[in-house]
Amino acid sequence: MRDVAADARYGLRILLKNPGFTVVAILSLALGIGATTAVFSVVYGVLVNPYPYANSDRMVHLAVHDSTGNRRFVNLNGPQLQQLRQARSVESAAAMDGWNLTTTEGDLPEDVQAVYFTSNAFNFFGVPMLLGRGLLPSDAPEGQDPENVAVLGYQFWQRHYNGDPGIVGKKIQLVRKNYEIVGVVRPRFTWGDAEVYLPLKLTADPVRTLFIMTRIKPGVSRATANAELQSLFEQFAQQTPSHFPEHFRVTLEGLNDQFVTRIGGTLFLLLAAVTLLLLIGCGNVSILLLARATGRQHEMAVRSAIGAERSRILRQLLTEALMLSFTGAVIGVALANSLVKLIVNWLPEFSFPHEAAISINLPVLYFSVGLALLTGIVFGISPALQSARPDIAQVMQSTTRKMSAGLHGRRTHSVLISGQIALTLLLLAGAGGAMQGFVRMMRVDLGWEARRTYFNQLLQKVAAMPEVVSAGLSTNATPPSSGWEQRFEISGKPVAEQQRARINFISPEYFSVLHIPLLQGRFWDETETMHGSKLALINQTLARQYFSNGDAIGSEIRVPQMKGEPPFALAVPESDSWFQVIGIVGDSRNDGLRDPTKPAVYVPYTIRMPVWTQILVRTRVPPLTVLRAVREQIHTVDPDQQSIRDVRDLNGWITTQQEWQQGHLVATLFAGFALLALALAATGLYSVISYTVAQRTGEFGIRMALGAGRKDVLLMVFRSAVMSVAGGVLTGVVLTITLNRVLARWIQGSSLDALVLAGVILLLVATSGLSCLIPARRASSVDPIVALRYE
Repeated sequence: MRDVAADARYGLRILLKNPGFTVVAILSLALGIGATTAVFSVVYGVLVNPYPYANSDRMVHLAVHDSTGNRRFVNLNGPQLQQLRQARSVESAAAMDGWNLTTTEGDLPEDVQAVYFTSNAFNFFGVPMLLGRGLLPSDAPEGQDPENVAVLGYQFWQRHYNGDPGIVGKKIQLVRKNYEIVGVVRPRFTWGDAEVYLPLKLTADPVRTLFIMTRIKPGVSRATANAELQSLFEQFAQQTPSHFPEHFRVTLEGLNDQFVTRIGGTLFLLLAAVTLLLLIGCGNVSILLLARATGRQHEMAVRSAIGAERSRILRQLLTEALMLSFTGAVIGVALANSLVKLIVNWLPEFSFPHEAAISINLPVLYFSVGLALLTGIVFGISPALQSARPDIAQVMQSTTRKMSAGLHGRRTHSVLISGQIALTLLLLAGAGGAMQGFVRMMRVDLGWEARRTYFNQLLQKVAAMPEVVSAGLSTNATPPSSGWEQRFEISGKPVAEQQRARINFISPEYFSVLHIPLLQGRFWDETETMHGSKLALINQTLARQYFSNGDAIGSEIRVPQMKGEPPFALAVPESDSWFQVIGIVGDSRNDGLRDPTKPAVYVPYTIRMPVWTQILVRTRVPPLTVLRAVREQIHTVDPDQQSIRDVRDLNGWITTQQEWQQGHLVATLFAGFALLALALAATGLYSVISYTVAQRTGEFGIRMALGAGRKDVLLMVFRSAVMSVAGGVLTGVVLTITLNRVLARWIQGSSLDALVLAGVILLLVATSGLSCLIPARRASSVDPIVALRYE
């Protein structure tokens, strides 16, 4: 231990004697370790340990896949829940339901997201209360109405009650009914994004279905549980056939499966990018250490000559390398703390669990320590091995303390530079492709006009406001992901299992608000809307795919599932009967910003009205400036109608879409990491060329004394870097082509665009040239007399 302390003290003196080397090495490592730590903390928080719930790895969603492969979650009624709890593979199950309520305590009603829980739900999740208690069996006795008690969500408690620690026992008024507050959940308990949790009454009503969370028993695989529940769900399908597809297979989904699908690939792609950045940083430090090792050959030879063992020298040099890496890690963790906040702000809103705690926590710090140890060994081992076996005779016979790196050292430098260039080109190509894909997505033709348009819930009498140009109602047609995907039939034509369309319930003004053109036929009028007339409009895609002869107008279509689901959706009589097509409208994006437009059917919103409604409004002024006036109009119609807190104009809404946010995240971070990699590679090349120039100063002096001009010396210096840069560019191009398919999964279109690749190569070559220019000019401007005396 005493020897290690001595090595550390000596290493510190050596590093402080070379501040330029030390600062560049530490910054190179800090950037790589910091970026890697930041991305790892997001991966850990989102994919590894996202939930505070007990045994969350055994919690599953009930889901089935139909014969076409489409997934749907399964809700169960009260008796079915009791049967599920008796299944051999099930440890426990809890039921829940969601509803929008209103607080009626202020001047304007406020929207409150409520989740109704069975009394075992808080025990099921296994998260202790912050204040008070959870829900008890006595809060919802079987066969009786639930007690008027409520558990508050943490954020709602903070916002609505300023975090009052004495809130338990007080009242909250919801829809003019008083509820006693019995508890407050912890900050990470955000199930259902609820603001209040209320007791749920289980009934024997077969129509009333609930969302079910299930925990399978320890040691039971998902495949085993699927097999057991398949037969049970087939019994349920016979009891309530409308709740299940005709042919299905049970596929239980883990709590985090959907988030792994949405964002997992993107996060691992970013982790790969920062790993490349870290490798480039390690290469940089290796180059610096190799150059420094050549300068310390005399020191190491003397130490060997007076009896120092090779292992002792090796330990000393590795200690110095580890001091660099751990110092870089400390600075890197500080940088990572800021970068994590930036990444979290840019993550797509619904692509990760809201329970996830993404921060520099203890596991992330352990990762950083391990990373520092690994990087210290990776970049330090080769220079240490080279320095630990000096040629004592050669060094002692030298008349100067200045030694040449030798053939092995020059080759090592060349390989490291080529590797840095190759990895940098790969990162730059990925960044260029991601940015090009993101720009292409921003320029995509949406099929509708977003300017001066905003949407929110349940708005009436708005069209008469002087600031409003037009307003249209909809229950499910907010772009760019709109419509209810269902199988449909065309009168007189065979029905394919895959014949599906997006069904949109709207008022005819919807099209004028979004500037979606009518191509053929007509819209329905207000009278037809109020009567719930069986009329439909279709988009170009549906007309092109199913009416290639141009006979769409006057034909009839039917959606078998277009039925009411009281109390959640009320439908007119025979809503599942035939609708006459009266017009064709232009295509508009309805399946996100990247995927092609799907076939769409538009029908009057009065055909099937759920418990929520949307309105899209086009204004003459900036949309959000009329929000207060809109809320007042709502209040005049219904004093108890909730007031909307989270309102965005449609342009802002587009930027919250998964594709937009994911593209922005990848493009921005890739660009940042690639530019850092470019700076590190340029620093490494500059260091090697500067070192080469210093080693060959005497040679340049001789050549210039014999008649070589400055141009000749410049070319000699550039020539020494050409092979390394060319080899790196060639390797980088091969890697980019090879990994193009991987990159293309997360960016729109192919990342291997010839212009992008050519631009990246040009940027890299230009940067490499600038890195060589300064030491080359220094070499060409040296005085031959001074150079001949240079040691």
